[in-house]
Amino acid sequence: MRRIRAVFFLPSLWCYEEANLRFFAQSLLRFLGFILWATAAVQVFGGVSVILMFKNYRYLFQESYLSLPGWLALTSALVLLPTGVLAVSISVKCSRNKQGTLMYLLVLLLCLEMSSAALAHSYSVRTASQLESTMGYLVHQHNWTCSQDPGNSAVDVIQRKLQCCGVHNYTDWLKASSPWYRPPCVPESCCMEKHSHCRGDLGHVEQLSDKGCLKKLEDQMCFAMLYIFWCCIVLSILELLAALSNGILMRHQPFHELRILDSYTF
Repeated sequence: MRRIRAVFFLPSLWCYEEANLRFFAQSLLRFLGFILWATAAVQVFGGVSVILMFKNYRYLFQESYLSLPGWLALTSALVLLPTGVLAVSISVKCSRNKQGTLMYLLVLLLCLEMSSAALAHSYSVRTASQLESTMGYLVHQHNWTCSQDPGNSAVDVIQRKLQCCGVHNYTDWLKASSPWYRPPCVPESCCMEKHSHCRGDLGHVEQLSDKGCLKKLEDQMCFAMLYIFWCCIVLSILELLAALSNGILMRHQPFHELRILDSYTF
C-alpha cells in the first residue's frame, strides 16, 4: 500500500516542482525584459559619451578606431529593444519561433558586449600611456606670447574646456620656454573663468588653474571606458540569466511544428 502511494505521490510532486520552475522562469524572463529596455538607455549614454570624448579630443587621439567601443555600445542598445520585447512576449505566451529568435539575439548581444568590454579595457590602458607624451608635445610646440590674443590652438582649447594649465601644472609652460628667455606669463587659456581680467601673468598665480590637463583627461577617459566596461559585464550576466530562463521554458514547450512527422500523418 505504501509503495502504491509513493508511486502516485512522486509524479505529482514532480509536476508541482516543474510548474513552480516554469512560473519562476516566466517571471524572471518578464522582469529581465523590462530591465533590458532600461539598460538600452544606459548603453546609449555610455556609447555617446565615448564617441563625443574622442571627437572633442581628436587632436590628441589620431586613431579613429578608438571610438569603436562606443559604436558597439550603441549597436547593442538597438538590439536590446527588440530583445526586451521578445522576452516580455515569451513570458506571456510561449512560441518556438520567438524563443529561437530570442536565443539568437542574446548570443549576438553577448558577442557585442564582450567585444565592447575587451576593447574598452584595452584602449583605456593604451591611450593613458599616450596622453602624457601627446600633451607634452603640444605644450612644447605651442608658441605663445604675453599678448591680448586668447589663443585658439589645440592646447588652448583643452585648457579652456577642462579649466586646467599645462601637463601637470603651470610650471610646465616655464619648462617649455627657451632657457635664455622665460616670459613672465603663461597662455591666457590657463586663467580660471571667474577671473575675467586674467592675462596669464605669473605675478598673479592665484588666478591660474592649479590642476594639470593630464589628470583631468585621464579621469574623463577612465570614467567613460570603465562605464562601458562594467555596463557590458553586468549586461552579459543579465543576458545569460535571460537565456537560462528561456531555455527552461523551451524545455517545457513541445515541438508542435514537428508533429507532422508522426506516423499517423502518413
